[in-house]
Amino acid sequence: MSDPVPHYVTLPGGQIRVWRCGEGPDLLVLAGLTRAAEDEAALVARHAPGWRVTAVELPGVGGSSAYPAPDLATLAEAVRALAGACGLDGAAVLGIEHGAVLAHAAGIGRRAVAVGLDRVAGWAGTAQRLPDIAPRQDGTHLTALWSFIRDRHILGPDDATQPARTGDPLPTAEALDRTITAAAVEPERFATLWATLTTAALPDMPSAATFADLAGTLGAADGPSATAPLPPTAPREGIWHRYVETARGRLHLRCAGASGPPTLVIPTGGGSSAQFAPVVLGLAAAGRAAFAVDYFGNGLSDAPRGPVATETLAADMLALLDALGHGSVDVWGSHTGSLVALEMAVLAPERVRRLVMEGPVFISADFQDDLLAHYFPDFTPDAWGRHLALIWNWRRDAFFFWPWYRVERGAARAIGLPSAEDLHLYAIGIMESGTTYDAAYRTAFRYDTRGRMPKLTRPALVCAGPNDMLIEGLAETEKLAVPGVTVRTTPTTVWWPDPEPEAAAGTMALYIAFLDGRD
Repeated sequence: MSDPVPHYVTLPGGQIRVWRCGEGPDLLVLAGLTRAAEDEAALVARHAPGWRVTAVELPGVGGSSAYPAPDLATLAEAVRALAGACGLDGAAVLGIEHGAVLAHAAGIGRRAVAVGLDRVAGWAGTAQRLPDIAPRQDGTHLTALWSFIRDRHILGPDDATQPARTGDPLPTAEALDRTITAAAVEPERFATLWATLTTAALPDMPSAATFADLAGTLGAADGPSATAPLPPTAPREGIWHRYVETARGRLHLRCAGASGPPTLVIPTGGGSSAQFAPVVLGLAAAGRAAFAVDYFGNGLSDAPRGPVATETLAADMLALLDALGHGSVDVWGSHTGSLVALEMAVLAPERVRRLVMEGPVFISADFQDDLLAHYFPDFTPDAWGRHLALIWNWRRDAFFFWPWYRVERGAARAIGLPSAEDLHLYAIGIMESGTTYDAAYRTAFRYDTRGRMPKLTRPALVCAGPNDMLIEGLAETEKLAVPGVTVRTTPTTVWWPDPEPEAAAGTMALYIAFLDGRD
């Protein structure tokens, strides 16, 4: 059985992510809230083979978290709109746990069954309410969410003081991690979703107690095999998401601007491209079609297929341009991304028109060895979610010290403590990346920037904000005196949390003027 494939469907109210796998008649699955939708798609396909499964990540969760759905009526309308857009109005419908409540409210499909509806009844009867999971400065909201979801699997739905002796197999730490990561993208929306569906009236529909019982409840797959594809992901206002299948794997993009010069935004390593939304939106506001990429192994892209180096990352970006049909693009890259942009321009200068390199990495051999030995903790999840505190505090301390592990006065930075919400955004990117979070990041500390920069033949702006820990790279670039390379200190770092608005606008203006050839 092939793994579920993700896809974004753009609706008038926002984007909803679905996961598709299997072959046969269509089965529309409304995922529950205690497992990741991708895992539930795989479970359904395994226990009820013969269907083409399309599992919906509910509004408020994971890739659908930005879809506003404050009440049951809005949720039901979103599901009806999705089914219509995907040609699934007449499909058989399966609601998993809370998803069964929504399936009944939406009133779609030729027939509907459930899995685990008795668990929702038990949670409602024992008032299993989520704790406060709004972001907190100490990051403990993530541990609270982990414990709550884990307990829903372990404890009996009718008696939250005793472990249940029957039921589906307990999820692995990795499966729990996928669930909590999706639930935590917009934690307050997830909390609203949990409360809405737990307190709604329970439907009267056939329900399997476990996935092992599903085939008997659902019945045999009936009808012709479905062949119609999902609708192409359409642009919308603001940031919108899409997946792109390249020759090197599936990449996830954050896009803005439907027309204008295509501009690739390549992020730093270690997390997703989510924190680069200000750059993407600023470029789009200037009339550009901007798209930020998650590296393989980072954010919502596939895991890397082999060893990762700056050269392979550049090849990944070129494969992305091929898949998008772009002959050449402008490129903006930061830190790790600046080196990938440089390598792209060296390997394939005909594909890069102009490039902005923010904070290219120039470090000594001794510092390189020190960073590679100490910079990257192991974030492997365990049953209790202890890696979440490590992720949170690793990212938090990176705003205090450079490098983060040099906890001393002389290593203190002057960029300030971000809000809990901003720290949460960074943490989610690392959680989405999982144990491969460091693959692209490490390449920046191995790259021969001094040796490659003189090979650059495309117009380039090398820049950094005044508090960028890599600002020394500007002086190193000036020493190389590469023709066509301009060096500037920008007023600020646009994508850092809460920059001064005038400084951010001035910095974006510098980027755009250079990319437009008005430097």
